[in-house]
Parts: sequence; C-alpha cells; structure tokens
Amino acid sequence: MLRVTKLTDYATVVLTVLAAQPDAVLSASGLAERAGLETTTVSKLLKPLAQAGLVEGFRGANGGYRLARPADQIGLIEVVEAMEGPLGMTECSLHAGHCTIEDHCGVRANWRRINDVVIDTLRGVTLAQMTAPPTASAPAAIATSPGTRRIDLRLADIPA
Repeated sequence: MLRVTKLTDYATVVLTVLAAQPDAVLSASGLAERAGLETTTVSKLLKPLAQAGLVEGFRGANGGYRLARPADQIGLIEVVEAMEGPLGMTECSLHAGHCTIEDHCGVRANWRRINDVVIDTLRGVTLAQMTAPPTASAPAAIATSPGTRRIDLRLADIPA
C-alpha cells in the first residue's frame, strides 16, 4: 500500500491550521492545540517545514510561525518532499544504478511514468484546496500536465 508517513499527514494538518489564519503568528503549542497534536510533534514538524521554505519562524515573546507563502501557492508535493525527500514509487524512479535487474527490467519505464503522474497530481493540489470544505460528493478534478490522464480525487475533511 502506498501512503505518506504519519508525520507528513500531521505536517499537512499543521499547515492547514496556519493557512486558516494567514496573518496570525502561532506558537508551536498554539498550533498543537488547534491541530489536536502534541507540542513535541508539532515542534518536530516545524523544522523541516521551515527548511523547505513553507513556514517562517519568528523569535521573541510574540514569536511563532506562519506560512511563508500564500496557501494557494504551496503544492502538496512540497509538503511531501519537505517531510520525506524526493518522491519515488520505486528506487529506480529516483536513482539509476541501484537495482541489479535495471538493465533488463521491463517495468522501470512504467513505474517512472506512474511516479510522474503522482507528482503532477500532488503538485496540482494546493494547501488552500486542502483547507476548503468539500463542496459535494463529486470528486475534485485535479489538473495534470498536457498529454496526461486526469485523476479525480476527494479532498478529506480536516477538523478545524
């Protein structure tokens, strides 16, 4: 089964809390309370999110964190890569030369194609879309690159 890690999922929740109050600077403990997470977990998430340029931190008595860019300019691929590194469905999707059957593998190109579709899909979903409540039971259409198939998905309800 393909799934993002729990920390990536939590990072998305924390970012949606920040996106809901774009002008506010929230402390790690304030974020944790709003997200329903432990403060230590939120603190652990904020470091890679800041290193990736997704959040900016402010020190001092009124310090805390806010989004570094508007939520509609942050793609989910950035969140996944900030927490997990480059997305690769298989080892050979990322690195050539790491597989003993690479020279005669018949599925490598197809895995790379699938990898590209997943990346394009995650790039096409913004943090702003993740904060919006679902409008209907119909799946949301995700834009893909020209020449690729469209993938429909449902955006999950995220508790406020």
